[in-house]
Amino acid sequence: MATSTLVQYLEKSQTTISGGTVPVGADSSNRSQTETFLTETAIVKGDWVAVDTSQTGASKVLVVVQAGVVATGNGLAIGVALESVTGTVASPQQVKVCVAGYCETANVLAATAAGSSLSAAITTAGRAASTAAGSFNTCGVALTLATAGNVAEVLVYKQF
Repeated sequence: MATSTLVQYLEKSQTTISGGTVPVGADSSNRSQTETFLTETAIVKGDWVAVDTSQTGASKVLVVVQAGVVATGNGLAIGVALESVTGTVASPQQVKVCVAGYCETANVLAATAAGSSLSAAITTAGRAASTAAGSFNTCGVALTLATAGNVAEVLVYKQF
């Protein structure tokens, strides 16, 4: 099921019944867009995923795999997995993917700096790396410095 970006909620916080306020999270329609795909392999939360061109027909854009290594950036990368799942050919599993906007936890190479343009899977499958803007297949931009666990907040560029 797709999320809609037609209606935007432009508040940073919302008032609770008790009169307090709570921050509005990434699920708000103007912060990110998610799509549900199928996978026939293991995908880890935070992995950059790509459409599976080994499928036939329209299934090529229904089934996703961990974005494989491509030296110039994987042009098939479409977003970041929001959950860990393991599917098989006999039993494909649904996986929710952030295809546009804010993603709180994305796998990136160590020392990726905030503001860096990202290309998926240049040297490590499922991870994005910083690149010179315009020189590779850019899939997003890092919003924070990568943590010790090789994750960062990112802005995913809409490609699907």
